[in-house]
Amino acid sequence: MTSFFLLSRCSARLPAQLSLRRLTRSLAISHSPPSLNDSSLLKRECYVNGEWVGAQSGKTFEVQDPASLKAIASCPEFSSADTEAAIAAAATAFKELHRTTGLERARMLGKWHALVKNNAEDLAKLITWENGKPLKDAQAEVTYSAGFLEFFAGEATRTYGDTIPSSFAGNRVITLKEPVGVCALLSPWNFPLAMMARKVGPALAAGCAVVAKCPAETPLTGLAFAELAHRAGIHAGAVNFITSHENTSEVGETLTSSPTVRKVSFTGSTNVGKLLMKQSAGTLKKLSFELGGNSPFIVFDDADLDLAVEGAMACKFRGSSQTCTSINRLYVQSSIHDEFVARFTERVSKISVGSGFANGVTHGPLIHSRAISKVEAHVNDAKSKGGIITTGGEKLSELGPNFFQPTVITNMNHKMRLASEETFGPVAGIFRFDSEKEAVELANASEVGLAGYFYSRDVSRVWRVAEALEVGMVGINTGLISDPVSPFGGVKFSGFGREGSKYGLAEYQVIKTITFGGMGQPLQGAVS
Repeated sequence: MTSFFLLSRCSARLPAQLSLRRLTRSLAISHSPPSLNDSSLLKRECYVNGEWVGAQSGKTFEVQDPASLKAIASCPEFSSADTEAAIAAAATAFKELHRTTGLERARMLGKWHALVKNNAEDLAKLITWENGKPLKDAQAEVTYSAGFLEFFAGEATRTYGDTIPSSFAGNRVITLKEPVGVCALLSPWNFPLAMMARKVGPALAAGCAVVAKCPAETPLTGLAFAELAHRAGIHAGAVNFITSHENTSEVGETLTSSPTVRKVSFTGSTNVGKLLMKQSAGTLKKLSFELGGNSPFIVFDDADLDLAVEGAMACKFRGSSQTCTSINRLYVQSSIHDEFVARFTERVSKISVGSGFANGVTHGPLIHSRAISKVEAHVNDAKSKGGIITTGGEKLSELGPNFFQPTVITNMNHKMRLASEETFGPVAGIFRFDSEKEAVELANASEVGLAGYFYSRDVSRVWRVAEALEVGMVGINTGLISDPVSPFGGVKFSGFGREGSKYGLAEYQVIKTITFGGMGQPLQGAVS
C-alpha cells in the first residue's frame, strides 16, 4: 500500500514520525464494546404508544459497528402493519396533545433536554459505537442535539398569531398558528441524535404527534432518545420511534401515503427525496426536505490563509466528511493556490484515523462498504483525468474495510465526477480560479444548493459573493454554520423548508384565519 503520508508536490513536508503514526493507526482499531453507565439505554425494541414492542412478524435486523464490523444488537424489522399501528397511536395522542398549552409542551421538552444532558456520556458512546465517529465528535453531537430541545422548549410558548387590519370597516381579522397534525420524521445515520432532535423538537413544540423512523445503520441512538422521552413523561403515542432495514421502502411508503400523516420531514439523498415527494402527492402533505449537497469553498487572494485552512479542515473532514454541509469543491485563487495547497496538505496528512474509541483518533471509519466504494471511485476517476494526489488516495485496509485515507487532489477539472457528485467521504478536490466572477460561476454550476463558504477580508466582496451564491446557507470566514437558532436548509435540488430557528417551528404549523363580522358599530346606550 502507498504510504498514507505522500510527499506533497506542493512543498508539504513528510512528517518525521511516519512509522510511529502508522503503527498507532494500526493499533487504534482494537477496542472493546463500551460500557454504559445505564445499560437500560441500549434498547432492542421499538417505542410505540408508550410501550416497547417488537415487529409483529418477530423479524429483526442486525446493527454493526462500522469500525470492527462486529454485531452490536438486533432491532425490529417493522412492516407496513407495524407502521400503521404507530400512526394510529400518534393520531390518538394528537387529539390530546394539540389541546395542551405551549407552556405544558415547553416543560415536556425541558425535562427531555435535562435527561439528554444527564445521560450525555452514554448517548455519545452509542453514537460512536454504531456510527463510528470519534467519541469527542459524538459528545459534541449530544450537546448540539440537546440545544434543539432547549431552543424549541422556549419557542413552544411563542407561537404568535397576527392581528390584521381589515379592508372592511365592520370586520376584524386575526390568525392562529395550529399544529399540522401527525408527522412522519425520516432521519439520517450521519447525525443519529442531532437530526432526530432537530425534527422532533419543533414538532412537539408545535403540538404535533410523530412517528420517527430511525436509520437502519444507527437505530440504537434514536431508541435511547425514545427511552429518555418516556422518562420525561411525554404523552403515550406523542412520540413513536420505529426501525426497519429490508422493509425501509415499505415503511416509507406507508408513512408517505397515509392520509392520517399530514407532514413528512426527510433528510437524505435527492433521489430518495423525489420518490417520497411523489408518494406524498396523493394525500397533499406538508413537506420539508433537506437533500443532497455539493458545497463549494472559495478562498480569495485577500483571505487570511491560516483561517481558511482551519475552516477547510473543520468543514471538509468533520465526521470523516459524512456531513451534508461538508465541502466537496475547493476553489482557490491562482495567486495563493500553491501556498494554500501546501498548508492544507500538511494539515490533512496529520489526521489520525482509527476507531472512534481510541485515544488520539480524530477521524473514524466510513459507515459501510458502499461509502468506501464511492470514495474510491471518485479518487480513481480524478486520477484518470489528470488529478494529482498530494496526500492520501487509498484505503486503510490494515484498520478495516471501512477506512479510507483523508485525501487531497489538485489539478482538478470539471470533467471529474467529484466536481458534480457529492462524495460524502474524506476527499478534497482543489480547483484554481482567477476572478471573482469565475469563482461564483463555478460554485453555482451545480444542480444542488445547500451550503457555500468563502474567505475574504473585502467587505464589498463579502456582500457581492454572499448574495450571488445559489445556496440556502453561506459561511463567511467560517466553516461551521450549524446552530439550533439558525435556519438550516437549501435551494434547487437540495430541497425546501427549514430546520432549526423559528422557521423550523413554522414547518410544523398551519395558519388559521378568523374573521369577525359586524364589529364596526358605535358604542351602545343613550347619552345621559
